[in-house]
Amino acid sequence: MNKISFSVNGKNHSITCEQAESLRSVLVRLGYQSVRDSDDKEGFAGSDTVIFNDVPVYANLMLAQQAEGAEIRTAESLGNSRNLHVVQQAMIDAGVVQSAYNAPAAALLLAWLLEHESNPTRAQIDEVLSGIFIRDTGYEHYYLAVKLAVERMQTGSYKSEISPTFREHLTYVGKPKGKVDGPQLVAGESSFVEDRVLPGYHTMVLLRSPYAHAYITKIDTSKALAMEGVISIITHENCPDVFYMQAGQGNPEPSPHDRRLFNRKVRHVGDRVAAIVAETEEQALAARAAIKVEYEVLKPVFTVEEAMSEGAPLVHNGVVEYRAGAPADLDQYNKSADPRDGKVIYQFPLHGDIRHNVASAAHGKIGDVEKGFKEADAVVERTYQTSQIQCTPLEPHICYAKIDGGRLVVHASTQVPYHVRRIVAWVCQIPENKIRVIKERVGGGYGSKQDILVEDLVGYATWITGKPILYRNTREEEFIANSTRHPMRVTVKMGAKKDGTITAVYMDVRANTGPYGNHCLTVPMNACSKTLPLLKCDNMKFDVITYYTNIPPTGAYQGYGAPKGTYGLMTCMAELADELGIDYYEMAMKNKVEPGYMLEILKGLGEGREGKVVPVGSCGLDEALTKGAEMIKWGKKEKSDDPDWKIGKGFAMIQQGSGLPGLDHSNAWAKLLTDGTFQIFSGGADLGTGLDTISAKMISEAFCVPMDLVTVTSGDTDSCTFDTGAYASSGTYFSGGASYLAAEDLKKNLLDEAAYQMGEKVEDLIVRAPGEVYSTKTGKTLSYAQLSHDALTGTGRGQVMGRASFTTGHNSIPYGAHFAQVAVNVRTGQVKVQKYYALQDAGTPINPELALCQMYGAALKSIGHTLYEDMILDENGVCVNPTLSEYGVPMISEKPEDFQAVLIDINDEVGPYGAKSISEIATNGAAPAIAIAIHDAVGIWMRNWPFSPEKILKELGKI
Repeated sequence: MNKISFSVNGKNHSITCEQAESLRSVLVRLGYQSVRDSDDKEGFAGSDTVIFNDVPVYANLMLAQQAEGAEIRTAESLGNSRNLHVVQQAMIDAGVVQSAYNAPAAALLLAWLLEHESNPTRAQIDEVLSGIFIRDTGYEHYYLAVKLAVERMQTGSYKSEISPTFREHLTYVGKPKGKVDGPQLVAGESSFVEDRVLPGYHTMVLLRSPYAHAYITKIDTSKALAMEGVISIITHENCPDVFYMQAGQGNPEPSPHDRRLFNRKVRHVGDRVAAIVAETEEQALAARAAIKVEYEVLKPVFTVEEAMSEGAPLVHNGVVEYRAGAPADLDQYNKSADPRDGKVIYQFPLHGDIRHNVASAAHGKIGDVEKGFKEADAVVERTYQTSQIQCTPLEPHICYAKIDGGRLVVHASTQVPYHVRRIVAWVCQIPENKIRVIKERVGGGYGSKQDILVEDLVGYATWITGKPILYRNTREEEFIANSTRHPMRVTVKMGAKKDGTITAVYMDVRANTGPYGNHCLTVPMNACSKTLPLLKCDNMKFDVITYYTNIPPTGAYQGYGAPKGTYGLMTCMAELADELGIDYYEMAMKNKVEPGYMLEILKGLGEGREGKVVPVGSCGLDEALTKGAEMIKWGKKEKSDDPDWKIGKGFAMIQQGSGLPGLDHSNAWAKLLTDGTFQIFSGGADLGTGLDTISAKMISEAFCVPMDLVTVTSGDTDSCTFDTGAYASSGTYFSGGASYLAAEDLKKNLLDEAAYQMGEKVEDLIVRAPGEVYSTKTGKTLSYAQLSHDALTGTGRGQVMGRASFTTGHNSIPYGAHFAQVAVNVRTGQVKVQKYYALQDAGTPINPELALCQMYGAALKSIGHTLYEDMILDENGVCVNPTLSEYGVPMISEKPEDFQAVLIDINDEVGPYGAKSISEIATNGAAPAIAIAIHDAVGIWMRNWPFSPEKILKELGKI
């Protein structure tokens, strides 16, 4: 042990530390929780940034002993949520504080920069943010944040426009007002799961399989159980014999129940073998090393082609059961089952066939595609392959659970608190009323936290031991044991007449679900359901088949299948236009859908049932295409001064959804407090996207009160009402819709109470600023505070509240077009994205500054997927790049040179104040837009993402 002395934020500290202890560890022990860890001491993400003797450093990469006599500053030095630094406030106002796991570090760096440069250049901002990984907002609005801070420091106010505004008749909706949880997040205050952990907690670590496919023949935990501090070890031998699914979707789930907490058969490198609970992490790790496991190693399958081949090894070969719709020959089918494989339980038929590695399948059509192909003047058939990519949230998957009052309390970083409660109850075999789930702030989810990947095991271990338990994935575990994007092989056949009119489209989607069937039906279906409805065509057909393999697990990821389908469909249309010798843009304009067009293809695209045919509603696709083409100067050939670089342009039409009509369900309730302020309880799960801010705006707009007079409580299963969760782009539309209706119900009840107290007729009363009821007939006023006080006296009628439930069968589809200009180096194969314009219709953008940043973040994420992100597996199924630096994610230096997000103003007929979804759709455009731009530049078609330099050179015939 060594004793060191240093100052932090002007406060002197003397502390003892271990010889190898990091500076970050010491700072966290001292209570400086803003210094977070996103990369397991890799020195990549920047969440652990501090200012050390006036120099930015990664605290994880410094030994605490090096801090002797040092002056250290953390984000806590800037301010707190009630008294923010000008930079922190500017970041909130610019919209860059969203999931915010490393927002405090970014604020610290920008404040440090402004201390040294009064008006920094973009290059200087790039340099200071070069070591910060930002996944959710891109980087573009950080320049705006610095500009706002400089303006306020120089003049006391902002001069620059933060974002466009919408709906002049509204005060809060459609205006940049700042995120309600922004102050606590940017200040680094207690927000995340790790901040809720109390002293005396126990640690869980997992022993994971070294093999991609094997039976556990023997496991000996006796030595480990006898070790000091070890409380429990859970394996396939002593876990509940309960089969379930980790996908947090609807119930009954459109995914097979094909796993236990621990299986006798391991199905991927990193699969669970044992969970060790001990008093300390060191004890748990020591016990893990003492467990002895023997395996019968089996041959794995990794690709769709391997899985579908004759005689392929079977990933699942257990007993198949059906909760409903069992086939007549099920007993015969199960005769070949191996009991060591466990079970696969279908909640309803998904057309799976595990004896051929088929997890699910779907088929559908409209019209007659063969007839349509015969009518075509040209037909092309192309296959497009996509890779396995990781969600890479800055906050790894984490869970803290404890027993309180005989109930299991789960602090989770989740998108689906109510599904967490349901699935944990199922695993623990206890009723839901014995479980409380508290959704803390989510430091990045992007779909991976829709799946219940850690809460199931932590909840069960806490329930059986009675001990408070903390579990957190390592960054490697994020790669090998988490949800990733399903690799897909998308074959598109398309025919058209000479004038570009499309006569038939066929899509064949073969998806790789990996070892378990998380979302195995719905993600691949989205490859069709979010793409085919973009086109006016009477003859369409699709086949979707999903296969089990032994790659790391797949699941939900932002875009949810649509990025792969869009890549295939749009690129194929461009290839067909090239074949016909016509302009791709003109072909898109000719075949795009328009308001009122009946989407017959939706009939075959339901989730396990027939879909509902609806017309195209509010649609900004025409304006997005027209404006985007003008911005990028479509049709004008750009030339480079360097002969090695060739320049080209491309674009893609895109769409998504706004939740799942007919499946999703949201609820909210609101109440007037005794002093005339408000509280709204939303079942929705804010992932950092600003959903709580939307709920606050619903109250503020309805009652003409500032947002700081509204408190939002969300994601707590004890205090809030049910919500299916934040996935499928449902937040604004469904959860926001419920909050809107709850506010309206509260207003109705408030005016009814006011009429009673004032002796007036309800129809003569209105609400108005600064927070009162006004009689248009008599001029009388009654403040909300007085109304509430009198309602809650001994003779009053009780607290004024409102409640609402939101469901709909209406599809409020967001549309858009993404345009790209790229430069391709014909000597090295390098691709630079020079320009990227994301134009999208989101209905009424309720939080426009947040919406723009989500567009930037999702677009940049998909640029990374397109060009270089790729999980690489060796011949044994081992991921060889399970770190952020080896995997490769977009940093500020990789963003497009000219990057613009444009909101197309469309007012939806159903969404709250005309709103639709915004962020998920923005992941869909990069791959096809860049692929088409590469062809325009150098004449090759890239049909396999990522478009690495090696692949470019191979297509060019250079290697």
